[in-house]
Amino acid sequence: MSLPTTANPSCASCRAPISGQFCAECGAPGGARRCNACQADLSPGAKFCHLCGATARPGPAPRNERLAWTVATALVLLSGVAIAYRVGRDNPEPVVPQMGNAGNASPTRTQPPDISKMGPRERFDRLFDRIAASQSSDTIGMFAPMALAAYQQLEHQDTDARFHAAIIHLIVGEFAQAKALADTIASADPKHLFPMLIRGEVAGQENDKTALAKSYRDFLGGYDAEMKFSRKEYLEHKAWLDDFKNKAQVAPK
Repeated sequence: MSLPTTANPSCASCRAPISGQFCAECGAPGGARRCNACQADLSPGAKFCHLCGATARPGPAPRNERLAWTVATALVLLSGVAIAYRVGRDNPEPVVPQMGNAGNASPTRTQPPDISKMGPRERFDRLFDRIAASQSSDTIGMFAPMALAAYQQLEHQDTDARFHAAIIHLIVGEFAQAKALADTIASADPKHLFPMLIRGEVAGQENDKTALAKSYRDFLGGYDAEMKFSRKEYLEHKAWLDDFKNKAQVAPK
């Protein structure tokens, strides 16, 4: 009498039959796993830790070419720093994004803070830092909605928070929402530099040369007077303002 056969479990990522510790089709781990950063138990196939947000799955990240291009272009325009995306195919270790949150804590730190226990403003700021510094379109695609949800929960949405939310919308290609936030900032302070910067970056993404030229003119026309106020948000984002100013000064008239 033959023993009944037991069907092999399927891979949580690609649904291929799996018999060992890793899927022979896509390389995903087959059994229970723990987060390398905080040691929380992970569900099969999880790409990120539900507790701290660290990358949980080794191997290449799925590609989203439009999002990756938008992210790279937006951050180059805003910070002046060339972004080189890390490719996981040749790196057996999970890539943990550079960020302000504890998800990229050193290996000796065993328990990073849980962002779900933070207040909306701290959670929004941490997630914005994570998004702005990330080189992974997967990370950005996952945490952008979380950051924007935290933004909506803020009791007071000040100019800096609105600017950060606009940058997130810009990074993920939601240009109408970014322009709407620029309009909101401008309605409270028509001479503020952030709306001109946001509109200019959106115009550059949309290849709207007329709107881009206007943003450059408005920005340069108000830059010196505005910077005399030494606003806190200007000082914190001076590198972005200087980068936009430099582009405006060399742009064709």
